[in-house]
Amino acid sequence: MENRLIKSIAVFCGSSIGSDPAIAQACLDLTRAMYSNKITLIYGGGNVGLMGIMADEMLRLGGEIIGVIPQKLVEIEVAHNGLTHLHIVPGMHERKALMGGLANAFAVLPGGIGTMEEFFEMFTWLQLGYHEKPVALLNTNGFYDLLIGFLKHLIRQGFVHQNQFEKLIISDNPHDLVNKILRA
Repeated sequence: MENRLIKSIAVFCGSSIGSDPAIAQACLDLTRAMYSNKITLIYGGGNVGLMGIMADEMLRLGGEIIGVIPQKLVEIEVAHNGLTHLHIVPGMHERKALMGGLANAFAVLPGGIGTMEEFFEMFTWLQLGYHEKPVALLNTNGFYDLLIGFLKHLIRQGFVHQNQFEKLIISDNPHDLVNKILRA
């Protein structure tokens, strides 16, 4: 059965590949799961790191991919050529706003501070009711175990409600993550 609501997923991930080869493999697997479900990949527009791995794989498969990159990062991250669409925006705020508007869901893969900031903004927007789109963490090899533990700490301390945390989709398997997003 084809899902009619989730046609695109904004993926936030590292502009580096990190030190765990399983993470790069998970990026490939997530891309393939998205492609097999006819889901458009929306991402940061670069051709480096995990972003580049996903973009290259989606292009190899023949899927649709939309990049959104700030002008300042075009030279730093080297914007990916050959995407279905590439939007060059003035800054990071515009990047997240456009990605948020284009996406039907959000998947957060391993990454650094920028990825964390993007995750928290999309999760905050969900909490505040600015969107009702699924937000998901791909927890490859326990990458996000400490973050998940910290979110549970915030619940115990009374700063996050349990029902808000329960809206977060978490899986260590890329195919399972896509399936959970499709069922959300």
